[in-house]
Amino acid sequence: MRLCLASASAGRLKVLTGAGITPTVHVSQVDEEAILDGMAGAPIAEQVLALAKAKAEAVAETTGEELILGGDSMFDMAGQIVGKPHTVEVARERLRAMRGNSGVLHTGHWLITPRGAVGGVSSATVHVGHMTDEEIEGYLATEEPLHVAGSFTIDGYGGPFIDRIEGDPHGVTGLSLPLFRDLLGQLGYTIMELWDGR
Repeated sequence: MRLCLASASAGRLKVLTGAGITPTVHVSQVDEEAILDGMAGAPIAEQVLALAKAKAEAVAETTGEELILGGDSMFDMAGQIVGKPHTVEVARERLRAMRGNSGVLHTGHWLITPRGAVGGVSSATVHVGHMTDEEIEGYLATEEPLHVAGSFTIDGYGGPFIDRIEGDPHGVTGLSLPLFRDLLGQLGYTIMELWDGR
């Protein structure tokens, strides 16, 4: 049995391969902004789950893959959704606001299988260290924070600036292995069935 990852996230792929699961990757072309516009005011957890579901369903419509996992993440900082900044200016502003503070990273997963579909959300509180202006500029120069929810990672250049995490660390990298295992179990599968060489 083989898993299809409906995501372009290098972080999600890294988590899976590190756990002994090498998926195929099919990136969906869903209009995330349109989905979010239709959910204005909804809790962040519902929004990330809706995006994960849309990605998985879009890939399911175009491939013959048996198991498809979609995912999406958003960072909640003082009640404000902090997605991918895309520009240095936005990332700089966010990192300055985040230093010395904490927020909640929500990661939604949607799993589609021949036995049905199920989804869930993993949440973890992330405590950001007191980054100096020099450290922020150095981090921005790597371009890593431009393409990730919350403008930071814990498994790359951003790792040294995260003081601690309360909750599932895998969820912060974009794919919660415990949640994924639970979703598989709800539909009668085991994580071992996906391990390479099985």
